Amino acid sequence: MYKVDLPVDESALRAVERRRAAEAERKNRIFNSRSRVIGVDLRALHKQREEKQERLEMDKQRDMAHDLLRLSLDEMAMQQKKGEEELRRELAQDLVQYRAIHQRAEDSRDADVNYGRQAAPGASISVSGSALGPASMQVFLGEGMNENEKKKAQMEMNERNLRAQKEEREKQGREQKNRDLRAVQLKALEEKCKRAAHIALSQYNQAQAEERMEREQQERLRREGEELAEVRYMVTSDLLTERPEAAKRKTKSSAEGPRVLTDRWKGMTPQQISEIHRKREEQCLEKERLREMERQRDVAWDYHLTEQARQQEREKNRDKELNRERRIQLDKYNQQLAREHQAHQHYLDKQLYTNRPTVHYFTQFNTSSR
Repeated sequence: MYKVDLPVDESALRAVERRRAAEAERKNRIFNSRSRVIGVDLRALHKQREEKQERLEMDKQRDMAHDLLRLSLDEMAMQQKKGEEELRRELAQDLVQYRAIHQRAEDSRDADVNYGRQAAPGASISVSGSALGPASMQVFLGEGMNENEKKKAQMEMNERNLRAQKEEREKQGREQKNRDLRAVQLKALEEKCKRAAHIALSQYNQAQAEERMEREQQERLRREGEELAEVRYMVTSDLLTERPEAAKRKTKSSAEGPRVLTDRWKGMTPQQISEIHRKREEQCLEKERLREMERQRDVAWDYHLTEQARQQEREKNRDKELNRERRIQLDKYNQQLAREHQAHQHYLDKQLYTNRPTVHYFTQFNTSSR
């Protein structure tokens, strides 16, 4: 036979490699405790990654929008600033033009002083003094127009004011006198009224005092009469007498006997006292009898308790004896079980389990995924 180089089957090799790769992947998946026990949610991870990308994209778009808005606001601010500067420049030009037209230095009041001009001789002021202000410096004190007429009018006005003040003072004096006279009359009338009221009050108080004295006298007479009647009643009544019958009142029922009146009771009779002593002796005897019965009952109850305690003690001793015997039997049974267990353990160690596994025995497990 001649050696012939046969072509290698590539499909078989690929199948073997594919199975080897699948086996390796399966081993990694099975022997990886994290993947096997906890696991990984790929779908959730992909979703989180997509959400993060969307969030980053939204942040990027928002930043771009903010940049555009900032640029537009800056441009608007620059335009507004430029407009304000233009308006300020126009206002300054208008002010300069107004001053050049309406506020020239040649038209001022002190232009003749500044520019060496003189007023025409004999010029007079045609404006009235009231129309000129204090800063005009055209009319001074004592140099105004119609000064004499003004002084004369001022003197006449002063005279009229003095006459009016004098008349006013005279009028006030007359009114003051009238008021004083009226006050004196009112005071006299008030004193008269006070005297009349005082007299009336004195008469009323006197009448009240007389009436009170009359009432007190009548009350005293009535009280004295009542006291005398009470003394007479006490002397003549059964309250101060020594009759026992006065303290008894007959009732409608004869079975009840006479009723004792506590406010007139004078004491008990010898028969009543002897009856009370007899009742007391009977009560003492009855109490002694009851005390003897109570003592006998206590003795019987103590004897019963003693017998019951003895019975309980006997029961307790019997229970102790039974427990001791039960414990002895239990100890014997436990010893028997211990001997049997020891014999069984000796059988397992010396006869049954004599072939111990080596390390090679444990390493043959978990070597394949199948």
